[in-house]
Amino acid sequence: MIHDIAFVGLGNMGGPMAAHLAAAGYRVTGYDLAATARARAAARGVAVAGSAAEAVEGADLVLTMLPAGPHVLDAYRELTTAAARGALFADCSTIAVADARAAADLARAAGHRAVDAPVSGGVAGAEAAGLTFMVGADDADFAAVQPVLAAMGRRIVHCGASGAGQAAKICNNMILGVSMVAVSEAFVLGERLGLSHQALFDVASAASGQCWALTSNCPVPGPVPTSPANRDYAAGFAAALMAKDLGLAADAANATAVPAELGRRAAELFADFARGENAGLDFSAIIHALRKEPA
Repeated sequence: MIHDIAFVGLGNMGGPMAAHLAAAGYRVTGYDLAATARARAAARGVAVAGSAAEAVEGADLVLTMLPAGPHVLDAYRELTTAAARGALFADCSTIAVADARAAADLARAAGHRAVDAPVSGGVAGAEAAGLTFMVGADDADFAAVQPVLAAMGRRIVHCGASGAGQAAKICNNMILGVSMVAVSEAFVLGERLGLSHQALFDVASAASGQCWALTSNCPVPGPVPTSPANRDYAAGFAAALMAKDLGLAADAANATAVPAELGRRAAELFADFARGENAGLDFSAIIHALRKEPA
C-alpha cells in the first residue's frame, strides 16, 4: 500500500500533480532545482526536501516529471541508490522508449520496481486532475500505482510492459502533430479561397474532418473560444514540446524502419517553427509558419 510519495520535478506539470496527491491524503515530499517551483509546491501542501535524494528517503513511490531522457536517467542513477529497497519508481516524463526501458532497468537492478507513465492533457489537465496516463508496467505494479495516478487523472490505460506507455504517448502525439498541421493547412487554404473561419469550422467540426486539433485547439481565433488562438497563442501545449515529441516519434520510426512520412514532415515543420521565440507559443501557432508569416 502506498502512503509516502516522493515527487521529483515540480514544474508546470509536476507541481499541480504533486499538490493533488497531497490533497488526496498522501504524504508527499517533493524537490525541484528551481526555488520558485519549490515555493509554489510548498504553498499547495507539498513538503519540500533539501535535495532529490533526501526527498526519496523512505518513499513507497518515487514519481519523476523531468524534461528529457538524459535528465531521467541521471536522476535514476542517483535516486535508485537513495531510495529504500523495493520502492516503486514511476516516471511521468515524455522520453524515448529506449530511455524508459533503460530507466526501468536501472531501478530493477537496484532492487526496485518500475513503471513508465507519461501523460496527456497538458498544464490544464494537470491543474484539473484531468490527465490521461499511459502506463507501461507488469500487472502487479500497474495495480499498485493505479490509485495514485487516479488522484491526478481521469483515465489510466495499461498499455503493456516497460516502455509501452512511452510508445503510446509518442504515437498519440504524432497523430496530434500531423492533425494540427492538416487542420492549419485547411484554414490557410480556406482563407485563400474566401471562406470564413467560422464557416469552415461549422462544416468540418460536424463532418469527416472532425478531430481534437479542430474542435478543442482550433488554430484560428473565434470558433473555439477556449483555444489558445484567442489568447495570442499562449501555450497550452508548447510548440517546443510538440517538436520534442515528434522528434522522439521520428527516432522511433527510424529504429523500427517505419516510413511515417507525414510524421517525419510534421517533425521537421515543428522543429523549424519552435526555434527561438516561437518555442513557448502553443503548438497551434504552427499556422503562422504555414501562412509564411511571423508568429
